[in-house]
Amino acid sequence: MSNDERIYRKMLKAIVEHQLPPGERLPEDKLSEAFGVSRTGIRKVLQRLAIERFVVIQPNKGAHVNRPSRQEAEEVLDSRILLEPLLLPEVIDNWTPSLSDHFITMVHDEKQADRDGDLAKSIHLTAKFHYELAKNSNNTVLAEFIEQLCYRSSLVIAAYGTRESVSCDCGDHQALIELINQGDVEQAKHWMTHHLKQIKASISLRGERDGHIDFQKLFSE
Repeated sequence: MSNDERIYRKMLKAIVEHQLPPGERLPEDKLSEAFGVSRTGIRKVLQRLAIERFVVIQPNKGAHVNRPSRQEAEEVLDSRILLEPLLLPEVIDNWTPSLSDHFITMVHDEKQADRDGDLAKSIHLTAKFHYELAKNSNNTVLAEFIEQLCYRSSLVIAAYGTRESVSCDCGDHQALIELINQGDVEQAKHWMTHHLKQIKASISLRGERDGHIDFQKLFSE
């Protein structure tokens, strides 16, 4: 694993687990000191996190952890509730045994991350399940839009969600695979709608957390 990747994963984990709360400033000099790397290296990681919308970089103001508004959070999740079930008929038409095996493996990986208590990995894997499923439809444009919505909802869950947001409490993806294997379009659409509504219901927007972040302590090996 490269040094950049190691720093990226540690920072993403800190954001997802609320050790770096929404709105928290991310000074390059303090992060550079904490990780023992140049500011150029930190800047590359911050830019990657910014592309994924976990971080906002403002000219002359530096970087901070992104803070989705209540409206943005609700609109992102409502968009997924509206759109993702619509692609399931085409997904089912294109379904194959090898795809079923692939998604079953993904579900096993999700459950392992949950058992390991790795919230950052759980958020990443559940988003990947949804956008890869959408890519197996015939609508490339809509699938790409859903992928972006999944990234944005990952940020919402990272900032304001709980472990329930990515656990079986909101529905086990295994159950959806079984419905798809059976070719049951209506039940699959119903399951997806309910699943996404449960995720939305698990979100609880909070205020800012007061306190000083000790980056050296937070990111020490």
